[in-house]
Amino acid sequence: MINQTQTQEPSCFSQEVEEAFVGALFLDSGLVKEAAILPEQLYFPQLRMIYSAIRSLDEKGKPIDYVSMIDELGIDNLQWIGGVSYLNRLAGSVPTTANFPFYQQSVKEYAQKRKTIHIASRLIEQANGKDIRKTIHTGIQELMAIDDQLTDEDTGSITPSLVDLFMDCEKDLGEIVGIPSGFPHLDLLTGGFQESDLVIIGARPSMGKTAFALSVALHAAKQDISLIFSLEMSKKQLLKRMAGFTGLIDSRKMKNPKKEFQEEDWQHFTDTIGALSKLNLHIFDKAGMDIPYIWSKVRKARREYDQERRILVVIDYLQLIEGDRSFRQNRQAEINEISRALKTMARELNVTVIALSQLSRGVESRHDKHPVLSDLRESGQIEQDADLIAFLYRDDYYTKDSPYRNKIEVILAKHRNGPTGTIELGFQREYGLFTHLET
Repeated sequence: MINQTQTQEPSCFSQEVEEAFVGALFLDSGLVKEAAILPEQLYFPQLRMIYSAIRSLDEKGKPIDYVSMIDELGIDNLQWIGGVSYLNRLAGSVPTTANFPFYQQSVKEYAQKRKTIHIASRLIEQANGKDIRKTIHTGIQELMAIDDQLTDEDTGSITPSLVDLFMDCEKDLGEIVGIPSGFPHLDLLTGGFQESDLVIIGARPSMGKTAFALSVALHAAKQDISLIFSLEMSKKQLLKRMAGFTGLIDSRKMKNPKKEFQEEDWQHFTDTIGALSKLNLHIFDKAGMDIPYIWSKVRKARREYDQERRILVVIDYLQLIEGDRSFRQNRQAEINEISRALKTMARELNVTVIALSQLSRGVESRHDKHPVLSDLRESGQIEQDADLIAFLYRDDYYTKDSPYRNKIEVILAKHRNGPTGTIELGFQREYGLFTHLET
């Protein structure tokens, strides 16, 4: 019998269940191939050691029996776990290997109970800290991850997906199967922004990336759902910019409407406010947002709207997201973690994520100032995670008397599922308005 100082409530572990799980592997060594339990998910250290030895033997292609176990464990460890007699008792404690899936699921649920208690205990300890919001959001994120594991019934079967694929092929989706950007030539290259994709829009400051993202988000919000996470501008500032380019109101007038607006401007403004209020648009402008906060809001939206509704998530901008404090001494590692988390969020919640990104100053030192992939700040992981990377470039940003004034290039530098290329859009700076150019 295992002697274990019980530091948690008995309802959080079961010696009988863990022994049945490990013992079944002696009766049918082939079950180790089906085992989805990690050693650390077992509560009793002796059983963790035995299970680790079994996994090690399987990886080495050796048989799982008493002789190989003695060799793998060593005499000292063998004595510590209770000797060969305990190994015999493990195998004899299993009535039938047919119940192995039940043993495995029970082990997993007990491990999740212990993890939940650990998270709850940590939340209690941290509740007196200064950053209570971060404590809450982090706890919610971790608890939701456990909930997802409990409800994960994915067997890996391809049959449902084959049925979905067949049904999709019977639908005429047209050329634009993703979320339209509102710009036909861009949509022809991308097919629309696809669900589960991470899209990076990079540009130098004041090039127009926020205005571009707002334009895409507004167009999407007419039929789909748009969530904007603004880490640089307030909700009111963003709405003012949207009202300006939607109502064709000069941005200089928008600074002091009471003084500058004419009767026509007031009419346009009133109509625009009415139109904006009817859109499926949500803006979050909390300062110092982190990944758990963003994830919780997107998850809530995904639960509120069924899978038939597409969701576009816009983040302005990536480098301002608060990263994990453990990476504070390494900015590149911090950005890498944020990038991976955004891609994971896009996949797990089946949303399209558009993250704006600053470019390094290196572009300014080149004769040709068109951005390239290496211009992305902390570019390595971002470039790897992104499904689509687009850069914005305006010639009149650098050359005031440029013959290409009021034109902007959208450069698709990476496109995992389609072609790359460049399209031109019109850009009316007085309104912050992007327009389609007829060819």
